[in-house]
Amino acid sequence: MSTVLRVRAPASTANIGPAFDCAGAALDLWNELEISEGSGIVVTGEGAAELQADPDHLALRAFAALASVEGRRFVFHNRIPLERGLGSSAATIALGLAAAAALGSEPVSPHRLLELALEFEDHPDNLAPALLGGACVAWHGGGACSARRLADDLPLAPIVVIPPTRVSTVEARSALPEQLSFTDAAHSAGRAAMLGAAVARGDASLFARSLDDRLHEPYRGSLSLPFAALRDELPPGAQGVTISGSGPTVIVWADRADVEGCVRELVPRFPDARVLAARISPTGAGVVA
Repeated sequence: MSTVLRVRAPASTANIGPAFDCAGAALDLWNELEISEGSGIVVTGEGAAELQADPDHLALRAFAALASVEGRRFVFHNRIPLERGLGSSAATIALGLAAAAALGSEPVSPHRLLELALEFEDHPDNLAPALLGGACVAWHGGGACSARRLADDLPLAPIVVIPPTRVSTVEARSALPEQLSFTDAAHSAGRAAMLGAAVARGDASLFARSLDDRLHEPYRGSLSLPFAALRDELPPGAQGVTISGSGPTVIVWADRADVEGCVRELVPRFPDARVLAARISPTGAGVVA
C-alpha cells in the first residue's frame, strides 16, 4: 500500500516566561502522519496505548473539517509526549489540518487554518507555532483570534527537560490566583514587552532579563520539580528557565556555545527526565518531501 501523503507538525513551547497565553515557539520535535489509500488508524510512539485509534482521534476530526476521511488509512508516528507542556494536542490538530489542506484542490490560508484549529482547542499560543513555525504571538480581539509569526529563531537556544510526571492544563490553571497585585501585574507586563523587543532585536541579554515572570510561574512552580531547582541554580552557560506551557517540562535557555555543557550537567542532575538539546523550528506543519 503506497503512501499518498506524509506530513509532520512540531512540538511547541508556550508562554515563554511572562508572555502568558500569547507567545509560543515551534520546537524541532515532530509528530508525523502518513496517509494512504485504504482504511484504518494506527498510532505508534508516544501515547500509542491510550490515544483513540478511531474516527474520534483528534487529528481525524481536524482532517474532516476540510476533507473526507473515507477511503484513507492514517498512520501516526508520535514523538511529542502527552501532557508535558509541549503542545502535543496542538501538533495533532495541525497534522490533520495540514494533511487535509495538502490534499485539497484549493489553497487554505494560515488564518483560516488557525480559525479551524481553534474549533478544537483554545490555545493559540501553541496552535500558531505548530501551524506557522518560528516564534509567534497570538491574541484575541473583536470576537476573533489572530496570530503573527515574529521570527525564525529566538536569541537563546532551548534545552528541553521533560520529567516523567504529567500535568493537565486544568490542573495547571487551578494553581493560578484569581487576582494579582498591581506591582506583580506591572512587572510581568514590562517583562512581556521586553521579551517582544528581545525577539525583534535578536538580543540575548534582553531576552534573558525578560524571563522573570510573576504572572503564572510562581504559582505553577510546585507542579514542576525541575523548574524550582533550576530557578535557584542554573547550570553554567544557562541564562534563564521557563515552564513550557502548563508544564511540567521546562526550557533552559542557554547561549548557543554553552548548550553541550549545559546538557552534560543537566542529565545527571535530573536522571529521571529526558534532556534534549533542541532548536526553534522555522517551519510549522506541512508536507514532508
